Amino acid sequence: MLRYLVRKCTGWLLMIVAATNLTYFLANAFLDPRANYLQLRPPRSPEQISRSLAQYNLSPDTPLLERWWSWVTGIVLRWDWGASPIGDSVNDQISFRILVSAQLVIGALILTTAIGIGLAVYTASRQYRFADRFHQGLSIITLNIPIVVAGLAVVLLAILLNQSLGTTLLFVAGAQSPGVTGFWPLLVDRVQHLVLPTIALVITGYAGTHLLQRALLLDNINSDFVRMARAKGLTRRQAIRRHGLRTSLIPVATSIAFAIPALFTGAVLTETIFAWEGMGRYFIQTISKNDVHGAVAVAAFGALMTAIGAILADVAVVALDPRVRVS
Repeated sequence: MLRYLVRKCTGWLLMIVAATNLTYFLANAFLDPRANYLQLRPPRSPEQISRSLAQYNLSPDTPLLERWWSWVTGIVLRWDWGASPIGDSVNDQISFRILVSAQLVIGALILTTAIGIGLAVYTASRQYRFADRFHQGLSIITLNIPIVVAGLAVVLLAILLNQSLGTTLLFVAGAQSPGVTGFWPLLVDRVQHLVLPTIALVITGYAGTHLLQRALLLDNINSDFVRMARAKGLTRRQAIRRHGLRTSLIPVATSIAFAIPALFTGAVLTETIFAWEGMGRYFIQTISKNDVHGAVAVAAFGALMTAIGAILADVAVVALDPRVRVS
């Protein structure tokens, strides 16, 4: 198993390096850092713009391969991913925003998975009864609710709740309040900011896991090993939980693992609605501001998350399927 993981990690590392370098050349081809200086007043001459960009290794007057080599050596020797066209450190931005997104994404992913799988087991064991049809209909409705609508609805309800209580129980914007110090006050403040965006993500995300897991469970209900379990005296619900669930979890675990990179860099609307300065908003900002180094760093982070998701998916399959573990 260890040799297998080392081999997989090595392969993904090579793919990340290749994808990141390709993204660097594509970003230089389509993004123009000079655009950040064109609207300045008083206007700057092309020579002044070029000199300003040269200190950040972004000047178009410098040959592309020379810029690329300076960028690569900076990463390899100093782990320096460069600077934006206005001098902001990409390292500082990425390190801060990863933590912001992680607070939101990890909690929402855990809750979405737990609720989706739990509902799937509950409804599959009550196939075509009222509870099954009710939760199916509810999941179909929430699956089609845009995150913007869900986010704004949650914000409106939170505002009404705060007004009725006469105090701010849940914050509707930002990841934390300024000036809060101390472990417990800071923890409570983070939770107060985290509740609303997490609810919005869970409302729009659990249904996919629920419907997929339910369909897979129903496919396994009539399999030989489930029938054998029921013949030994287990009830339908017990047979589904103890035997059918483990096999049907494999595709769900794989899909959840590969959803990790999309959650980190794709929660743009959620972060915008709740004013969270995470990776999703940063990705949009790098494109809009022609930030070559920032865009490449986000792409590299997305590739890393994809690799982690793929490795976690392999580990989940090995843990859930004894046949794979033996092979």
